[in-house]
Amino acid sequence: MQKPIDVYFWPTPNGWKVTIALEEMGLPYAVHLVNIAKGDQFAPEFLAISPNNKMPAIIDPDGPGGAPISVFESGAILQYLGRKTGKLYPAEERARVEVEQWLMWQMGGFGPMLGQNHHFRIYAPEKLPYAMDRYLNETRRLYGVLDRRLADREFVAGAYSIADIAIVGWAKLWERQGMDIAEFPHVGRWLETMLARPAVQRGLAISQEQRATPNMQDAKVQAILFGNKPTT
Repeated sequence: MQKPIDVYFWPTPNGWKVTIALEEMGLPYAVHLVNIAKGDQFAPEFLAISPNNKMPAIIDPDGPGGAPISVFESGAILQYLGRKTGKLYPAEERARVEVEQWLMWQMGGFGPMLGQNHHFRIYAPEKLPYAMDRYLNETRRLYGVLDRRLADREFVAGAYSIADIAIVGWAKLWERQGMDIAEFPHVGRWLETMLARPAVQRGLAISQEQRATPNMQDAKVQAILFGNKPTT
C-alpha cells in the first residue's frame, strides 16, 4: 500500500496547486496545516523542509530509491509529482518544454504580480496609488497574455497539464484582483472548464473554511505575513 505524501499546506493559490495535483494524479496524501497568519511557517520543523519559510512543501516517504524526500516551492513540487507519476507532465521534450515555459510564466509572473496586486489593493495599511495602478495594470497585461494563448487551444500547453493546475488557483480570484473576466473570454471559458473538474473541486475544497479565519487587518497578522518574521 502506498504511503501518503505529507503536504504542508494553507488554502491559498500556491497551496491549491499541490492538493489539486495530488487529486488529479490519484496519490494519497495527508494535510498538515501551516497557519501562515499565526506564524507556523517560521517553526524550526517547517523550516527544515522549507528553508524559505513559505508553504507549500511536501515530504514523500516513498521518494527516489525508496527513501523519503522533501520538496519545497510549488512549481518544483508539481514537476516532482509529474515525474513520479508520469501524469500531466509529458516526457517528450517538445511537449515538456511547452508545459515548463507556462509553469515558469506562472511562477515568475502570474502569481507574484497578482500577489502584489492583492497586497496593495487589499492588505496594505497605506493605499499607494502608484503601486495599486502598477500591479493592477500588470495583472491586466498578464490576463491578456493568457487570453491570447487560450484563443486557439483548450489548455495552456495543449493537453491538460501541471501548467493549468499552477494557474487556476490564481485565475479563479479575478474579481479580487480587480479584473472583469468578460474582457478575457478565452480565460473565462478555460476557467469554467477547469473549475468543473472534480479533482480541481476537491483540491480547492481542502480546509476552505480557513480562508476566512485570519483578520488580515490585524497589525500582528500583517507583521507575520508581510514582515517576514514572527512576532511575540
